[in-house]
Amino acid sequence: MSLRSDNAGPVAPAIMAAMAAANQEAAAPYGDDPYTKSACARVRDLFETPEAAVVPVATGTAANALGLAAMAPPWGVILAHADAHIDTDECGAVPFYTHGARIHRIPGDEGKLTPEAVRAVLAELSPPEVHHMPPAALSLTNLTEAGTRYTPEEVRALAAVAREHGLPVHMDGARFANAVAACGCTPAELSWRAGVDMLTFGATKNGAMAAEALVVFEPALAATLGYRRKRGGHLWSKGWYLGAQLDAYLDDELWLANARNANAMAARLADGLGRLAGVRLVHPVEGNIVFAAISERAADCLAEQGWVFNESRHDEAAVIRLVAGFTTTPAEVDAAITAVSEAVAGTTKG
Repeated sequence: MSLRSDNAGPVAPAIMAAMAAANQEAAAPYGDDPYTKSACARVRDLFETPEAAVVPVATGTAANALGLAAMAPPWGVILAHADAHIDTDECGAVPFYTHGARIHRIPGDEGKLTPEAVRAVLAELSPPEVHHMPPAALSLTNLTEAGTRYTPEEVRALAAVAREHGLPVHMDGARFANAVAACGCTPAELSWRAGVDMLTFGATKNGAMAAEALVVFEPALAATLGYRRKRGGHLWSKGWYLGAQLDAYLDDELWLANARNANAMAARLADGLGRLAGVRLVHPVEGNIVFAAISERAADCLAEQGWVFNESRHDEAAVIRLVAGFTTTPAEVDAAITAVSEAVAGTTKG
């Protein structure tokens, strides 16, 4: 199914071409190559931060875990939303790389944290004393796991609470491009200008083969990252293939164009599904992800027809997740709307 996940999409032709071009000659290993140097410089330009450290890695899990390890000691607590990817889908990578830091899960509607909820948890964890793990960092996800977006103002308000307690702020930006496209703001406005100290700038879900950039806006947090990346097995010897991907990702604003298409297709999908009887949109559609509640029988019918999607079930309803990508077309979206319409109508009549 074309809407199964943005992880299931192909590599953008321009990025594949850049990798092929980089494959024509040898280059210095371990990131000391012109492709990586160019990519890192361009990431700094994109974020308007000449002094930021940029650490390319191949996966979002590596970027999140290594970054949070630089923020949180083994005895620290990382605050995050209850559905945060760092806790639910990364196989304990963050506790592993931090050598023991714990993730405190905070509930929140539409996948988002509120300043009040974060402040309440910090009150529970304070004052720090030797018998209990103290708070060490706040981690946000943008886009959220519910497909919603934090605005710069919302990030700023959450970061202010973290600052009150001396905590650095990490952002999992696997779909950061979609969030920027949705907000209509600049990358800087949605990150360091709003109080974010470190960002995983995702590319893989948005057209790369395997490339993410950990962008560190607070210099002190970058001090150990080189060692952590090497010791953790994430320093590629042929790092120029990461650099080539990221360099091409930034060419002609490919990263933003890809995200805009994905967001537009999700909006088209949401509009179509929202008009159907027997379908309920579960969350606001603010990026490239749509959650729709349908009957279990309708979900089974779609699966029998070969449609593949992530889902959860509760009280005889199925919530299916449909994700648009940079290659998603209006025809594919319309086919999905038709399939859901027929499945819902057929099971209702039956």
